[in-house]
Amino acid sequence: MHLPYPSVGATEQVLLTAVRARGLTTLRNAAIEPEIMDLIAILQKMGAIISVQTDRVITVEGVARLGGFDHLAIPDRIEAGSYACAALATQGDIYVRGAQQLPMMPFLNVFRRIGGAFDVDDGGIRFWHPGGTLLAIALETDVHPGFMTDWQQPLVVALTQTTRLSIVHATVYENRLGFTDALLDSGAQIQTYRECLGGSPCRFGRANCQHSAVISGPTRLRAAEITVPDLRGGFSYLIAALAAEGRSTVHGIDFIYRGYERFSEKLDALGAAYMLN
Repeated sequence: MHLPYPSVGATEQVLLTAVRARGLTTLRNAAIEPEIMDLIAILQKMGAIISVQTDRVITVEGVARLGGFDHLAIPDRIEAGSYACAALATQGDIYVRGAQQLPMMPFLNVFRRIGGAFDVDDGGIRFWHPGGTLLAIALETDVHPGFMTDWQQPLVVALTQTTRLSIVHATVYENRLGFTDALLDSGAQIQTYRECLGGSPCRFGRANCQHSAVISGPTRLRAAEITVPDLRGGFSYLIAALAAEGRSTVHGIDFIYRGYERFSEKLDALGAAYMLN
């Protein structure tokens, strides 16, 4: 099988099917995200025979049966990056227990280029705003080992606090910038474009969808009434609300519970001022 795009979901489904299929399955142009490697580790514990080769090629030898397993899932690098962006947007200081450096290297590089500070130890990663000016950047989302698409939404909120113009080119999903409309109500200065504003054209260049954004900053965010459209956009709205002056109202936070475990308890631990209705 050859995937036209190295999709995480498609790769997972092929792996789950191929482990019990007869014979040898070769998957080309497969996703190689840390979450894929973790799934392969689980399947190997269950009795699967899976080899990861070079150039995004995965081979699976089908087996007659699978057994149980004991496994500690890898930490959520999307959640860790979201809280890191919250630290930048609010000029805060956050320690994310369990965050790991290796799967977050693309994010950490961008975080440092902007002007954020971090410190890695055996227990997690501390992220903080060191004071002074945050720097604008040009960024393209991509499949691993590129900058993950799910880091983009919270990062855009942090980019509203950088100097001059930042550019974000979304190349993984075509509608990942729709959440920026609500940020305009909070005072953000963001313009979206159909054109590819990155270093090279992507598959959405002629798809007539808004997949590039220019963010102007620094912007003083203000309170607003916002409805959560989806999981990642929703948490980004929370970051904007925490950074804004005044009292914001965010509707539809049930979306956020799906991807951010016990997020209200974590906001309490960070000293956030909020009320749940």
